[in-house]
Amino acid sequence: MYRALVIICLLVPMLSNAQYDSKGDIRSRFRPGGIWYLTGLRPAQPEKVRKYDRLIFDITYNDWVGDQDPFQNKWSSIGLNTNFMFDIPMTRGNTVSFGIGAVHELKVIRHDNNLFGDDMSGSTSYFLKDSLDLFDKSKFGSNSFSIPIEFRFRKESWRHFKFHIGGRIGYQINAYSKQITNTDDGRLVNKRVGFPDENKLIYGAHVRLGLRNWALYGAYYFNPLFSNSSSVQLNHLQFGLSVSLF
Repeated sequence: MYRALVIICLLVPMLSNAQYDSKGDIRSRFRPGGIWYLTGLRPAQPEKVRKYDRLIFDITYNDWVGDQDPFQNKWSSIGLNTNFMFDIPMTRGNTVSFGIGAVHELKVIRHDNNLFGDDMSGSTSYFLKDSLDLFDKSKFGSNSFSIPIEFRFRKESWRHFKFHIGGRIGYQINAYSKQITNTDDGRLVNKRVGFPDENKLIYGAHVRLGLRNWALYGAYYFNPLFSNSSSVQLNHLQFGLSVSLF
């Protein structure tokens, strides 16, 4: 019982000291958003400029554009970007800031067609599914790590309007193609990791437009997925919703 009381006494001051808005908006002291209640072992300093958007999750619909028109893939082509960012204020009220950090990107595109790499020619082809194809479902997926750099603009308020614009450069580690066939004996999965001409280096631009810790998200990657000029030419495209927890 004594130990429980000691723990409660230690936790209450830590959880009750929220991030203080140096501009005097007292609501931000008590309603700062998810995880913003935590200021560490000590209370936040009143004169410290508030910071935002340091842990961001982008829930995305993934698509491609180029030889194939966008919005032709399944609605369930869902991915997740996990952004760990530093918010570096450039103005006194942090209405303009510079963001830099690291992001892990999980991309999945459910297209249900033929996407396969030919090791002999060193190229990758894409064909629409026809009646001779035996598989039921097909998808493309990849993981990548990138360094994002962005400029951030926001109003001086705890319930602020915000706009982020920036770019990223990174490395794709395991692009794959998977085909699924449902048979009387169960489900058969045929998975191939890697393509003969996949672009490991990725780079693109992104934007966020929203209110407080919610925003609409969009990204476009400038280099195609495959490098061979004989391959299908596809550039990655993302749309979605960003949620900032800290």
